[in-house]
Amino acid sequence: MNGQCRRHDGPDLAEHALAGRAGPYARAVSSTSHPALPGPASRWRCARCGNLTRFDVTRRSRVTEFWHFDLPGEPRVESVEVHEEQVEQVRCRWCDSVDDVEVVPRGGSEEA
Repeated sequence: MNGQCRRHDGPDLAEHALAGRAGPYARAVSSTSHPALPGPASRWRCARCGNLTRFDVTRRSRVTEFWHFDLPGEPRVESVEVHEEQVEQVRCRWCDSVDDVEVVPRGGSEEA
């Protein structure tokens, strides 16, 4: 993000921050070129199968988090500053393709 920081505050961040642990569905991925992120007028689409809604996104980020532990010891992330973030891979959840995911205009955002 080129030296800019984004700050996120909210109670739902604890689940987001703790969800980064590898689970039973974790799999090794190979890194190709860095995919483009869709903007407000675009979205991802798999050119192989036509999927518009389900993608596995592998990201690398550098963050500073404020962790608050309650008295019994349960953690809660109360704020997150994103210093750097890079999408490494976008994989289609339907056909497992990495090379066919592209950024396309959202429906209704094309000019007539």
